[in-house]
Amino acid sequence: MKSGEGRGYGALLVLAFVWGYTWIVIKDATASADAFTVSALRCGIGAICLFAVVLATRRSIAPPPLVPTLVLGLVQTTGFTLFQTAAVATGGAGKAAILVYTMPFWTVLFAFLVLRDRIPTNGWIALGLAAIGLGFVLTPLDVAHGIASKAFAILAGLSWAASVIITKRLRERMPLEIVNLTAWQMLYGSVPLVLVALLYPQHHMTITPSFALNVAYLTILGTAVAWLLWAFAVGRLAATAAGIGSLVTPVAAVLMAWGLLGERPDTIELIGIAFIIAALVANAVPVLRPQRAKGAA
Repeated sequence: MKSGEGRGYGALLVLAFVWGYTWIVIKDATASADAFTVSALRCGIGAICLFAVVLATRRSIAPPPLVPTLVLGLVQTTGFTLFQTAAVATGGAGKAAILVYTMPFWTVLFAFLVLRDRIPTNGWIALGLAAIGLGFVLTPLDVAHGIASKAFAILAGLSWAASVIITKRLRERMPLEIVNLTAWQMLYGSVPLVLVALLYPQHHMTITPSFALNVAYLTILGTAVAWLLWAFAVGRLAATAAGIGSLVTPVAAVLMAWGLLGERPDTIELIGIAFIIAALVANAVPVLRPQRAKGAA
């Protein structure tokens, strides 16, 4: 494994615990404000935090190419955040949230169609193990119950997968500084969220110390820091590998819910988690290819 790949997987590991706890925070935050307000606050303040980092570290604040960065912002920030928050607000942070992590499978499809990525043997093995694991975790899944929440969760997964492909294509075409790109795409993506929050007819927000702490976590760690870690990982891993690697997050979320909330997973869910962990291991194992002799035809 190359050192860059090792750092990419390390970023995913840290991200798993940051994003795993984010689901719990979103559920609590949407009890004090509607999903649109939470999304707007989360990304708007998150963008401000990232620009503060750009200025503090004396990075260039010049905007990256407008059109691709705008598209990335609308897909990654507007789409993913809005769908994710709506999924939790209309349902729960449990199995509907797990549906977001169908993202690796959409990523594989998009990577094949757009990037023409070839999936290595260990990638196919990891995908198979992950599919079995998610199947166990989602069993039994009552499709008819909470269908709006489940639909929002799947749309969040689709948006996230699309953003992976856009980021890979954009960074392959030109050298872009990660903090600058993340800040600008988040700024562009925050504008529609703020407009929707202002125009939403059932807008409500109850400011309490708990809500303020939730917003602080969501904006600083759950959004600004998290998307930086994600962009770092995507820049160092293949799209498929990054997608499968993200599956460590729902595992972390289940374990944290077990430890912090006493929500002990049943035997079926534990079997599913075991398969997902096996998928993560298979995903991280480099494929050993025979080296061609120097000068061979």
